[in-house]
Amino acid sequence: MFDMEEAAVSYEERRVWVYGLVALVVPVGYFGLVMAQVPGTAVADIGYVVPMLVAIGVALPLNMLFGPRQRARLDERDAAINRHGEHIGFYVLAAVTAAALGLTMAGVPHFWIANVLYLGFVLNALTASAAKIVAYRRGL
Repeated sequence: MFDMEEAAVSYEERRVWVYGLVALVVPVGYFGLVMAQVPGTAVADIGYVVPMLVAIGVALPLNMLFGPRQRARLDERDAAINRHGEHIGFYVLAAVTAAALGLTMAGVPHFWIANVLYLGFVLNALTASAAKIVAYRRGL
């Protein structure tokens, strides 16, 4: 039997869902716009800075707009889940940052370095969100 109490989603879990969805949708738009130019254009000629800044700037208000309105206090479970997700996301970000450092040392154009770094932040947000959602659903 379906229990409405069990189906209730906490404030923090809703916030994680919104954050994860925004972290997916906004970069898909950015990468779709910018990477579509790669096949026929030299990367030095692709204007990626403004679209990237717009994507970053749009994500914050979207999280605020679509996030839950009420702020609840974090309990121990929410804090532990947050730490767990951020811990996992950190490793993803560290690996991608190391890749960007390697690209820099190899003299790769700034276009690729900037996009790898942005992808790292996106993957960090997605991985951390997924880990938190799994922890909310299945427990730590």
